[in-house]
Amino acid sequence: MGGSELDPKHGRYMGPWGNFGSQTQKGIITYALSANRQRPLAGTARAAIFNTYRRCKAQFLYVVPPFAAAYLLMNWAVEKNEFYNSKEGRAQAPEESDEATQGGPVRG
Repeated sequence: MGGSELDPKHGRYMGPWGNFGSQTQKGIITYALSANRQRPLAGTARAAIFNTYRRCKAQFLYVVPPFAAAYLLMNWAVEKNEFYNSKEGRAQAPEESDEATQGGPVRG
């Protein structure tokens, strides 16, 4: 559709959208404010701080206990592993290593 085609129903050009060939309206006053004067980011820094605090507080009990439990479990496992691989740990359990080297019962 070109810009100068006639309307098939009325036989004349209706104009672009919003301008259908009618008279201009009177008595309507429009005000505009420049985009850089509207302050689109007014208050976002303050709102972001408090909104972040509120969201973190709401999720605290869902996140912290599992991480604390995982940390404690891993810490216990690392300490136990270091003990078993130390001289004292190997000396404490000689019967387990003797059974494995002397053909004792195999568990598994």
